[in-house]
Amino acid sequence: MKKQRDTKKISYIQHLKDNPKGYWFKRKLYGWGWVPVKWQGWLVTLILIAFVVYMAIAFLTKGKLIEYFISLIIAIAILIYIAYKTGEKPKWSWGR
Repeated sequence: MKKQRDTKKISYIQHLKDNPKGYWFKRKLYGWGWVPVKWQGWLVTLILIAFVVYMAIAFLTKGKLIEYFISLIIAIAILIYIAYKTGEKPKWSWGR
């Protein structure tokens, strides 16, 4: 069983490294969505995380819950747009 998990892990890593078109985000191997695979994709993801934490501190400490959720929705929409433009086209996947 452990050997099978190791084989799947290697296969997933190979899937992420197989990037001849230089996508920032690759389609997930299982499910729908993207995963960052180049430094640019990781940078965008880290900026989003930092922004969400900053907005949580800025808005939630002042009790501005609605403003926080609006900024969160906008930030996630921007991330999805960037992933769509710089990544593989999304589709549901059950592995290769």
